[in-house]
Amino acid sequence: MPRSIWSGSISFGLVNVPVRMFSAIQEKDLHFHYIHTKDGGRIGYEKVCKAEGKPVPDDEIAKGFEWEEGEHVLLTDEDFEAAAATEQGKSIDIKDFVPYDQIDPIYFERTYMLGPGDGAERVYALLTEAMERSGLAAIAKYVMRDKQNLGCLRVRDGLITLEKMYFADEVRPLEPMRPDKLPKPDKRELDMAIELVDRLRGDFRPDRYEDTYRDTLCEIIERKRKGGTVTAPEEEKPAAPPDVMAALMASLERSTGDGNGARGRDDLAQLSRDELYERAKKADVAGRSDMSKEELVEALASR
Repeated sequence: MPRSIWSGSISFGLVNVPVRMFSAIQEKDLHFHYIHTKDGGRIGYEKVCKAEGKPVPDDEIAKGFEWEEGEHVLLTDEDFEAAAATEQGKSIDIKDFVPYDQIDPIYFERTYMLGPGDGAERVYALLTEAMERSGLAAIAKYVMRDKQNLGCLRVRDGLITLEKMYFADEVRPLEPMRPDKLPKPDKRELDMAIELVDRLRGDFRPDRYEDTYRDTLCEIIERKRKGGTVTAPEEEKPAAPPDVMAALMASLERSTGDGNGARGRDDLAQLSRDELYERAKKADVAGRSDMSKEELVEALASR
């Protein structure tokens, strides 16, 4: 079991449900260090006082809020603990129960899992069952890492999850980005676009989507480790504005294929480089990460 990152309780009316919080995400980003190219040494960073121009030890550093320009109010750990205690710092305080589909996904930031605390299985099961039967999600507030947060509690496969949310004033309004007026779509083009959407309809399967950029970068790292060289393909020139009707017709024709990924050169040429790379990866085409779009088309068409 992963290590819990927070412990407290869900406040449900006058009922408290002790819980432990776990991250629901295991990010798989590649992490890099800055290296001095002359001797291979790692580059380090120091906390330097801008007034003295000298490094400062951690025990001389405090958080400060700039009240006015040049005037900072210093806060200690005890100050943050006092604020958290005032705001029920160890409690996820449920405010409302709402239909989950009423919540715009733009408010969701990150997902956590909430498991029962020691000896709290019975009351945890009570809240879980009540939420499942109601079909509702809970909106709650809680304090974590010196900040009050908004959250959405919902049940997923018998476990309570906490979606960390943005507050309303943190989400930018749409109006400044919304065009003043959009042209009315051509009826024939709209009918074909709807048909294309319908043909591409399917169930959401997260395992279908992979981080191909990370995979390519890993291949390049391994090749360079073995002394190989890497040449970036020529950057593709921006395509001319497409003939919408021709693009829709070609897309519909492509969507009627046999689904095995075997297409002629003309059909392959209509795919983006990322789509071609995905096919090359499945076909185990050697050297695919260094190939240009045209080379990928040729390699796939010859199979």
